[in-house]
Amino acid sequence: MERPAWAPRSIDITVPSVSRIYDFYLGGSHNFEVDREAARKAMEFLPGLPGIMRANRAFLRRAVRYAAEEEGIAQFLDIGSGIPTFGNVHEVAQRSRPGARVVYVDHDPVAVAHSQAVLAGNEDADVVAADLRKPAEILSSAPVERLLDLNRPVALLLVAVLHFVEDADDPYAAVAGLRDALAPGSLLVLTHASFDGAPSLAARGDGAAGVYRDIRNPLIMRSREDVARFFEGYDMVEPGVVAMGRWRPEAAEDDDPYAFSGLAGVGRTA
Repeated sequence: MERPAWAPRSIDITVPSVSRIYDFYLGGSHNFEVDREAARKAMEFLPGLPGIMRANRAFLRRAVRYAAEEEGIAQFLDIGSGIPTFGNVHEVAQRSRPGARVVYVDHDPVAVAHSQAVLAGNEDADVVAADLRKPAEILSSAPVERLLDLNRPVALLLVAVLHFVEDADDPYAAVAGLRDALAPGSLLVLTHASFDGAPSLAARGDGAAGVYRDIRNPLIMRSREDVARFFEGYDMVEPGVVAMGRWRPEAAEDDDPYAFSGLAGVGRTA
């Protein structure tokens, strides 16, 4: 298999990557056949997976615009950011609020390497190779210290990442540690896999989750109540924790049941 210039020598391109699978669902070009094969296996159980990912990305764009334009936030910390594709955080934030500063964080070397290439020349955005489960390492990293003033409000983005953190790794403690480091008026922007809004898909979802388990990235489905627990210490922004497509939609709601198989919410620290 020929290795493209954007794929660092350090990665094994024969092993599927969650970031590259997500890129494939979004119609991106930074994926390999091994990633596409895993994606197609998951789609055998949930054919609507690409639509779920597009709904997730659409929510992300709406939430970033909300943070920049309505809350006046000019600092963004995107953890579990994946491979930047069209309409990513720095593009949306800096279009809505020129000079906005963005730090991406991911533990996947492909995501980090490609982010570095995309952000070259952008003095107001950078990327950190780090893990959500170690918030202190993220907060003390050079890009965060250079670009973000933690004494001013920050929009913390945990979009489509917490469902890859098992309960044994205590994701609630990690989220609380990040919350406690941020200034009043900061936002938590979050999405999470869940079938609470589409129970008819749950059985098929177990099959799709099995594909992720096979590539050593377990997909943890949590209930609405479990997802709401991540917002402890935050005041919820209306309409609260809802299906991704129902958070301040810009168009008529989608009747596709797959559009309701993930939850989203935004909270504000007091």
